[in-house]
Amino acid sequence: MAKSAGRSGTKAAIKEPVITLSAGPVAAYPRILRAMSRPVQYDFDPWFQAYYEAITKKAAKAMRVRQPALILQCEPAPGIEATAASLISPNDVVLNLASGVYGKGFGYWSARYHKEMVEIEVPFNESIDPTDVRAAFKKRPDIKVVSLVHHDTPSGTINPAREIGKIVRDHDALLIVDAVSSFGGMDIHPEDCFADVFITGPGKCLGGAPGLTVMAVSDRAWKHIKKNPKAPFASILSLSDWKDAWSKEKPFPFTPSVTEINGLDAALDNYLEEGPEKVWHRHGLTAQATRAGIKAMGFALWARTEAIASPTCTAVRVPDGVKDSDIIATARAEYGVVFSSGRDQTKGKLIRIGHMGPVAEPIYATVAVTAFGGALRKLGKKVDIGKGVEAALAVIAAGL
Repeated sequence: MAKSAGRSGTKAAIKEPVITLSAGPVAAYPRILRAMSRPVQYDFDPWFQAYYEAITKKAAKAMRVRQPALILQCEPAPGIEATAASLISPNDVVLNLASGVYGKGFGYWSARYHKEMVEIEVPFNESIDPTDVRAAFKKRPDIKVVSLVHHDTPSGTINPAREIGKIVRDHDALLIVDAVSSFGGMDIHPEDCFADVFITGPGKCLGGAPGLTVMAVSDRAWKHIKKNPKAPFASILSLSDWKDAWSKEKPFPFTPSVTEINGLDAALDNYLEEGPEKVWHRHGLTAQATRAGIKAMGFALWARTEAIASPTCTAVRVPDGVKDSDIIATARAEYGVVFSSGRDQTKGKLIRIGHMGPVAEPIYATVAVTAFGGALRKLGKKVDIGKGVEAALAVIAAGL
């Protein structure tokens, strides 16, 4: 019998990876996978409507806000686009903060809706300086909406959301915060950073599937959306359509993703039962140990300073004389470990090692260091893998 072809059309099928240390989607917790195998309930059934309401309140508890969470039935990229469409009106001046590919990308969505955009852009291995944000308001006091990516995943760098958020609120502007790959993996919540729209999802640090957007939307933001004459309705890009869907007394605008909702329920239980502080600690310790191992082997981090390196994703500069694609392919072939490349402007320049969800455990730092160093040694680089592993283990021992 002939072997079945893989997706590439070759005769030999590509083997499934053993360990996924990507920047997302990430591995899901077994508890979440089991939850997603629960029966699919009818969305107008009273049991499901009460169940959905309970989950929106549980998500609010996790985000430490009072109002039930708004859940969009799509992964966070269209959720962020929906935020731009719903919040930004034709009269708004937008300040876009671009420290990476995703920060820059929001400006393209904003351009469809805003009156004018002011942009602060820094090299994609740096972070936004709050002083520059304050200066932008001084120059343009008519700024109404500010967009910030807390963790710009294609660079593995984080921005000072709290400091920036305070400046935005002091100037009575509205703040959008993309916390897709930071919430659940580090200490960040909507009210901490004065976010008016705080966007995350279950598919990164919560270790779930990447099919939903979870939001906290402030009363200030809802008032602005209500006054926006161009805000969409009866649309996948409408926040307003889902505003009251949390209530068991209100109908859904269209069929919710029941299986994904089951998974979100388990993801939130996982996070709250373990304890957020413990979850943040293991994410941060895994990243710290990985960075120590990478540096001990003689390789450089992408972030300009380690202070802005993310606790949920380590970005490593591609060494001279090798290609990112070769490192990724070799680590996969030799060790069954999957890393991520950069994206757009960072593609070819860095390798991303994810520390999110179930692989945000310190032991996976030794896996990452071994697979990364081993791949480069296979490609002809002189690498002391043992030195890297020992450095990672030293950090783990000190941090446990």
